[in-house]
Amino acid sequence: METVTDNILDVTILDPKVKHPTIFGRIDELKEGESLTIHNDHDPKPLYYHLMAEKGNIFDWEYLEQGPQWWKVKITIKITGVGSETLGDIVVKDFRKAKIFKKYGLDFCCNGWKTIKEACAEAQVNLKQVERELQEIDKVQDNRSLPYNDWSLSFLADYIVNTHHLYLRKNLPEILNYSAKVNQVHSNNHPELAKINQIVQSVAKELNSHMEEEENILFPYIKDIDSGSVKQGVIEDLVKFLHKTEHEHRVIGANLEEIESLTQNYTLPSDACASYTLMYNHLKAMDEDVRLHIHLENNILFPKALAKEKAK
Repeated sequence: METVTDNILDVTILDPKVKHPTIFGRIDELKEGESLTIHNDHDPKPLYYHLMAEKGNIFDWEYLEQGPQWWKVKITIKITGVGSETLGDIVVKDFRKAKIFKKYGLDFCCNGWKTIKEACAEAQVNLKQVERELQEIDKVQDNRSLPYNDWSLSFLADYIVNTHHLYLRKNLPEILNYSAKVNQVHSNNHPELAKINQIVQSVAKELNSHMEEEENILFPYIKDIDSGSVKQGVIEDLVKFLHKTEHEHRVIGANLEEIESLTQNYTLPSDACASYTLMYNHLKAMDEDVRLHIHLENNILFPKALAKEKAK
């Protein structure tokens, strides 16, 4: 059972130089099941990466309040062997289980750090039902899944570029074209198309910028970590890169969720023409590809890069 405490730290009153050392000291005092709640005036997600780098996956990270003025995060030391597996952990081990999380609206890519219990509670989903369906997948043997977690950092980074970045560069122009065309022809009867087209334009712009930065800055940096050519003491730089990239993932993920909602999970209206159908098929395929893309980075590439840098 989790220990209930009023262990609160208002970091806004601390000098910036001592914030992280103070937080780390307080966390070091926690026993399994005990918590520390951080109060801050901005999103403390960089702290999450620092903790992962220094402590490993020994804690749960729960937002109690997320801006715009105040952020409150509850950090709880996991009880060994009790509900400590996260959505990301589960999908890393068996990607087939992603379809169960998708079915129930549990975000395994942008919010893969949440435990099943936390995610189900937030989404008001029956935990036992989800666990039963996950167990059913365990009964079916399937050796076709790619062993993403076994690959080196360099190989995985190249795979993301040559598979997911290539997919987006090939298909985004066509998606943009169909989105604009269908909006122009059908928006009188389907006003949601104007909003969908607007979001598609925004997502395409964000993804193109995102891919350029990954290929030119972040991935070469991770490859240097993999080869051992990065100097010691630069983990703060890696944390900053990952925090920025993870924020971009959340923005992209939120936009894709809004498209999914506006299209009623890509359900075609009765008057859909061939272009309308192609647009929905493209949007659904992009949603699935980008979710896997973000999962590979958030849940495998980034944690492994942090772990390798920490091991130095």
